[in-house]
Amino acid sequence: MSINKDSKKNLIDQFSKNEKDTGSTSIQIAVISERIKNLTEHFKTHKKDNHSKRGLVALVNKRKKLLSYLSKKNNSEYLELIKKLNIRG
Repeated sequence: MSINKDSKKNLIDQFSKNEKDTGSTSIQIAVISERIKNLTEHFKTHKKDNHSKRGLVALVNKRKKLLSYLSKKNNSEYLELIKKLNIRG
């Protein structure tokens, strides 16, 4: 349900602005999106796992807030990020 260190490191390398950047908004959104994807796969086999669904809703809301912040702060980076992550259809 959570992501392992290797995939998180790959996401950080892919979305970082420089080599010391580990917590920028785009990285946080990418990591949360990966966790959301993993949880949706989990729910395909465990339909009645209501405790994890609560965590999924919290993650979706956090990602929504971060996306809203990024769109206000840097709209071009926001548009590029949603295209890379394939979110917001």
